[in-house]
Amino acid sequence: MENFRFYVPTDIRFGTDQLRGLPEALAQYGKKVLLTYGGGSIKKSGLYDKVSKLLLENDFQITELADIEPNPRIDSVREGIRLIRENQLDVILAVGGGSVIDAAKVIAGGVYYDGDAWDLVVDGSKMGRAVPIVDILTLAATGTEMNRNAVISNPATNEKLGTGGWELIPKVSFLDPEKTFTVSKWQTAAGSADIMSHLFEQYFSRTTGTDVQDEIAEGLLRVVIKNAPVALREPENYDARANLLWSSTLALNGLVSKGRSGGWTCHPIEHELSAYYDITHGIGLAILTPRWMKFCLDFDPTTHEKFAAYARNIWKVDSMTDIITQARKGVELTYAFFKDQLEIPMTLPQVGIKTDELVAEMSRQVLAHNNMQQIYVPMDEDAVEQTIRACFEEMTAF
Repeated sequence: MENFRFYVPTDIRFGTDQLRGLPEALAQYGKKVLLTYGGGSIKKSGLYDKVSKLLLENDFQITELADIEPNPRIDSVREGIRLIRENQLDVILAVGGGSVIDAAKVIAGGVYYDGDAWDLVVDGSKMGRAVPIVDILTLAATGTEMNRNAVISNPATNEKLGTGGWELIPKVSFLDPEKTFTVSKWQTAAGSADIMSHLFEQYFSRTTGTDVQDEIAEGLLRVVIKNAPVALREPENYDARANLLWSSTLALNGLVSKGRSGGWTCHPIEHELSAYYDITHGIGLAILTPRWMKFCLDFDPTTHEKFAAYARNIWKVDSMTDIITQARKGVELTYAFFKDQLEIPMTLPQVGIKTDELVAEMSRQVLAHNNMQQIYVPMDEDAVEQTIRACFEEMTAF
């Protein structure tokens, strides 16, 4: 295990009826609030009215930024920065899923930056002071409610990039499982796949001696595999929603990643898919992941042991079979879980990417924006391209 810094000062308010503490949580930063949210689901659910009433009754001044996109765009970030500056606002209240919170983070940092906000996405080292952020999470998926990271899209350049900064960690996060009851089957499945992908990206690492991190990752994966199908069948099952929500937070708050080195693989590739085609992030990850797993097994035999351990510990694959059989069975069961249990379409044409004409360009962009040599199995442009092309057909061999 390597040396690390673990700093996550977020005040988590988990469970029902926690919103009564919202005025106190905000007031410590000021009374002038930028309320950010997405496409209107919080209005349909009644959450918008509840939050607005609570703030107005406690003498808060509200400025709104609505319609933040599922793959949040830099134009929304620029508008948020403008609103804060013009109205001299004190704090951001982000209500929604990870996209809303990610946008809020770059807005928060952009307020104190003299240049264009996209500079902060391209180069996170420029991120400094930030407006305080409080959030009310409505979707189990990204883990952004308890970390320093954000991902923003720029449609003008077909780029979707990650950035981060220590000052972007939310000050207070309200996590009420009941607020996720109205999440659709599609978004519940996508969010669950996103959680699992976060864990995969960290779990498959070359660093040795990370027993604590591996056990946490395996435990969280088992929790998601158990509870995601329940949430799809019974959307108001509190325990299933609660376990998904807390797993999402713990999957990407540093517990699993600290003490080990390496880079991320499927996320950089999926970022290009959603940058060019604006597909749902978690769905793209589900489609890519089993193909990437098969690439690892086909290309590098040193991965067989870790994938076999994954298969045994997560999917209870028979340990009496040989290592490579165990490993490939784990990939097959992962694919089947996404397809049969989460009901995710598992090819790109099924999510609207009908042609492979941009695959070569997207593959070049993956390498341009990411160091694909410091990941679990290094990938060159051809490897990325072949992995994406494999996603145009159903998997029949593992």
